[in-house]
Amino acid sequence: MNNIDSSPKEQTLDERDVDANPIVLFKRWFDAAIASGSRLPESMTLATASTDGSPSARVVLLKEVDDQGFVFYTNYNSAKARQLEENPRAALVFYWKQLDRQIRVEGSVERVTAAESDEYFRSRPRDSQLGALASPQSEVVESRDLLEQRFQEFDEMYRGREVSRPTHWGGYRLRPARIEFWQNRSGRLHDRVVYERQADDSWSINRLAP
Repeated sequence: MNNIDSSPKEQTLDERDVDANPIVLFKRWFDAAIASGSRLPESMTLATASTDGSPSARVVLLKEVDDQGFVFYTNYNSAKARQLEENPRAALVFYWKQLDRQIRVEGSVERVTAAESDEYFRSRPRDSQLGALASPQSEVVESRDLLEQRFQEFDEMYRGREVSRPTHWGGYRLRPARIEFWQNRSGRLHDRVVYERQADDSWSINRLAP
């Protein structure tokens, strides 16, 4: 009889030996999520709030991350964009079930440059470009037929030429002030390590109780 324990080793997270830069740790976990086969590992819950504090959340896709922050794209007339213009602070949550890991990010939000939005828009599939033109995001529409009609009209308009980025569509960058890494552990004694940005742009690192 084989008595060798073949169960996977429990993942751990120790605040004493993590990287001083949370973006380095984020990228390491993100790469692990890709390797794990997670579907859409770049998906993240974006939470915003209006000026009166009413919250709203939805799933969007991360398109870029570096030391400056986390970038996503949307229609600037959408509900989330209107809230971000009123109250330019937001929170993100990543959750990768296969790895039993979660990352929470909080910080201020600003638009990326027009050049950055142009560059990303050019990289999108043509149908996605046309969809950005055709959809009055978050507005009430009469029917799907109307959306498809608008799509066809723009398809004809731009047939044989490059689709231009509409001025009402572009990116936002969330500059993190706080990033928390959560690793599931047995007995509900989960590992939680939080980074908080300091005045000199360095990061404090602490363990939180689960």
